Amino acid sequence: MTYRLEQLTVRHLAGGHGAPALQAIDLVVAQGEQVAIIGPSGAGKTTLLATLSCTRTPDSGVLQVFGQDPWALSEGARHRLRARQCLAPQTPPLPPRQRVVTAVLAARLPQWTLWQALVSLVKPADPQAAFDALQRFGLGDKLYARVDRLSGGERQRCGLARLLLSNATAFLVDEPLSALDPTLSQLTLATLQQEARARNATLVCSLHQVDIARTHFPRIVGLRAGRIVFDLPREQVSDAQIAALYQNEALSSPPPPALLADAPLAVGACL
Repeated sequence: MTYRLEQLTVRHLAGGHGAPALQAIDLVVAQGEQVAIIGPSGAGKTTLLATLSCTRTPDSGVLQVFGQDPWALSEGARHRLRARQCLAPQTPPLPPRQRVVTAVLAARLPQWTLWQALVSLVKPADPQAAFDALQRFGLGDKLYARVDRLSGGERQRCGLARLLLSNATAFLVDEPLSALDPTLSQLTLATLQQEARARNATLVCSLHQVDIARTHFPRIVGLRAGRIVFDLPREQVSDAQIAALYQNEALSSPPPPALLADAPLAVGACL
């Protein structure tokens, strides 16, 4: 079991005085599962991923990660638990003046001594590994570029390349397709899913592209106003449930359109 949540509540503000970002969440994710989290903006998707990654502290309820309560552990033990996961935020915190090779190799910091980390800032420890990871996301030619010279979509994929160099057995990925065109979306999602399968790693991915979630993820969790509205195999998710999930969203917009509605992922060609 990778994650178990029971009646979990997380508030927007520390100290338990803010409005709930997550309310009474019950969720179990087995090792190796691939789960899409969908819902309107502000539903709590990013907060859920941060809570699973042990970077947000719950206000109440039960959280178990790999069978352990992270907030009952010592700081060192909690750090080791975090190192078994890789959180890829929608906007990766990449130092703008850093070279891409250094930013990607930062995924190995949990495995390195302080001295190894400092040396790698001057002379990258394993540029071939960084190149291979970037190449899988179509970014091999950016190995020695500066991060601030990348487009938004390139920065996003650079952050995801870190995942491939980590030792993580759980991938938490927040809106990985938000800055990508259809072709790059296909490449990116295929790479993430195949890497997860190869490692038997758990993949929890928040998405605004509803049709992509319904086409490519075996399990879909619908989140709205911090609560789980449904948690179903994709075959059981109906159009009516999707419409209700996004009802009255800002500007009365429909669920975001699919980028890949008609095109199956060419997994073999991506990796």
